Amino acid sequence: MPGNGPAEGRYPLVRDPIYACCLRVLHYHDTWDRETTSVSGKLIVSVSGIGERTLADVDAFCAQMDARSVPVSLLVAPRLSGDYRLDRDPHTVEWLSERRAGGDALVMHGYDEAATKKRRGEFATLHAHEANLRLTAADRVLEHLGLRTRLFAAPGWLVSPGVVKALPGNGFRLLADFHGVTDLVRKSTVRARVLGIGEGFLTEPWWCRMVVMSAERIARRGGVVRIAVAGRQLRKPGPLQATLDAIDLAMLHGCTPMVYRWSADKAVLDAA
Repeated sequence: MPGNGPAEGRYPLVRDPIYACCLRVLHYHDTWDRETTSVSGKLIVSVSGIGERTLADVDAFCAQMDARSVPVSLLVAPRLSGDYRLDRDPHTVEWLSERRAGGDALVMHGYDEAATKKRRGEFATLHAHEANLRLTAADRVLEHLGLRTRLFAAPGWLVSPGVVKALPGNGFRLLADFHGVTDLVRKSTVRARVLGIGEGFLTEPWWCRMVVMSAERIARRGGVVRIAVAGRQLRKPGPLQATLDAIDLAMLHGCTPMVYRWSADKAVLDAA
């Protein structure tokens, strides 16, 4: 159902200065309208933090996306907190392979979350040399597991200039960050901010409600709706429902579901 109706009961309005400030930021006219006029009606759904502990919830969420014919961009990292290593988790590796074969996308999402958990983001402040080392290490692991990808989205969606410089040299063709999606080959960017729940974003009810409202507004104006949710949030009723509501509203307003993808013969966001 369009409008604010679906969100009112699930995410009560918090009338405070923080809410008002964030509302202005997410709904600022130039951010969402002027910069997305050349690309209309797109929906990209991504999930991060995929591992043994979150796989059941992520799988259930993906099943709901399958029912809606919405492909999912799966953000994958070789190592997560809690001493998790993807190369020791064959079940998740198999699941990821099957999902990609079915139309989902795999996107490299950093290398070692645990080693950088106190930083702003694993790739937010790196110089090109250190970025190159981490990209190479992550690429080797994913290639060994049969999960290699040429798409990159940093943890927290923040990347330093050094990372941007290092990505093409490591064979990456597309970068998804907080502000937009960049074709690293054509050197062009589609401006569209991430609407996230968890993993660097808030999860409180007022924030979930704002994500839903923002997704509807962008979709109604024919923009690019980028919804990102952390896998650990999918077991919580509030964040899960907010994510589903945002997706359903985008679809209701005619957005075309797609994944992060690079194609040699099509511009970024036109490849799906």
